[in-house]
Amino acid sequence: MGSLYYGESTDPIHVEDRALAHLKVVISTKLRRNESFTLSWKHADPDPSGRSTIWLHPSIPLRFVFDAPEAPELSREWIEALAHSASSSGGISLVEEQVAIS
Repeated sequence: MGSLYYGESTDPIHVEDRALAHLKVVISTKLRRNESFTLSWKHADPDPSGRSTIWLHPSIPLRFVFDAPEAPELSREWIEALAHSASSSGGISLVEEQVAIS
């Protein structure tokens, strides 16, 4: 389980390593372009049920921390889906990876 540290908060946002690796690519690309957007997710156990949204802006500190020492293989389809949602009015909604079955 990886962690995303946002702003000055010392409380991490816990995200599974593979999902966090994909988010890092999309978020880094958007922020490098000076684009602001939202990121929303459903709370995972043991947090109380619900969902959260944060506003991501290039001036706000952001740190990605991964548990696994090796980076996972990335899915172009998942990155494209996350990037598409990042450009929408609703921002990125962190959803499970959709695996195409042939």
